[in-house]
Order: sequence, then C-alpha cells, then structure tokens
Amino acid sequence: MSDMETQKGKYVTFKSGNEYFGIKIEYVNEIIVFQEITEIPESEDYIKGLINLRGKIIPVIDVRLRFKQKPFEYNDRTCIIVITVDTNVVGLIVEKIAEVVEIQEENIIPSPTIGHSDKAHHTFVYAIGKIGDSVKLLLDPDKLLNDNDLSLIEQINEENKITNEE
Repeated sequence: MSDMETQKGKYVTFKSGNEYFGIKIEYVNEIIVFQEITEIPESEDYIKGLINLRGKIIPVIDVRLRFKQKPFEYNDRTCIIVITVDTNVVGLIVEKIAEVVEIQEENIIPSPTIGHSDKAHHTFVYAIGKIGDSVKLLLDPDKLLNDNDLSLIEQINEENKITNEE
C-alpha cells in the first residue's frame, strides 16, 4: 500500500476556541512544540512571525486570530502544525493537537453556509466530518492564506533557497 493510500481519509485534528478542526494529513509535514517566534513588522496580526526550523525559515500563523477568535496565551500544550500548501511551507499555531482520526468519505458533508456568515472561520471550512457523536470542521489550507500572505511566504521561500545555495 502506498503512503497516499495509508493517509487517505486521515486528518490531524486540533482545538481552536470551542471547536475542533481537522486538516488532511497529506498537508502536514510535522507537528512541533511551540518555539520562539521572530515578529515580522507590518504583517497581518494573525501572521505571528517566523521560526527557524532546522535552518529553514518558516512563517507561522495563529489559527485563532486567523479565524477572528479571541487570542489565547501560548502554553506548553501549544503546538505548531507545519504544513505545505502548494510549494509553500507554513506553521499553524494551535492551542492543542487532539488526535489523528480517520473520517470515512460517507461521514463528510459539505459545509452548510446558512446562518454562519458572521463566523470568519467558515470561509476556511470546506466540509464537516462526523466521528461518532462528535463533529470536526475540515479546513481548506489554501484558504488559510490570502494572496498577500502567499507573496510574503514566497519571498521567504526564495530567501531560504538563496541561503541554502550559498
């Protein structure tokens, strides 16, 4: 069985505010403990800054701020989920990792939009996954980043390439 098959239907779930979100495991490179962040001046508030991951500079986004939820204080449960979107590597700061779950295709329903226009994070949710009695909001990682974020991240990736070639 190939890696892709073993990953099919698997999601890394994490808590943000009162809700649980899931992200397809194929986007996830690794999950690391929270570490020191260097701030980037004049960037969006949810872009917390940059981390140095084994010599590679990676921008990190605070998921709660991205969803326009109340900020939270980072603690020893706080993790960074390092994901790749297209060719861009980004860290997502989350309150805590829940678990890796498998969600069968038939338990995934498209995200209803009725009455939720007030919640910013519904922009990022493409579907709802049912697991037993619980519900996970499934994220579209592409939507977590807007065009400005992407140009910033692409710049950082270029810098990484240049530094690694020297």
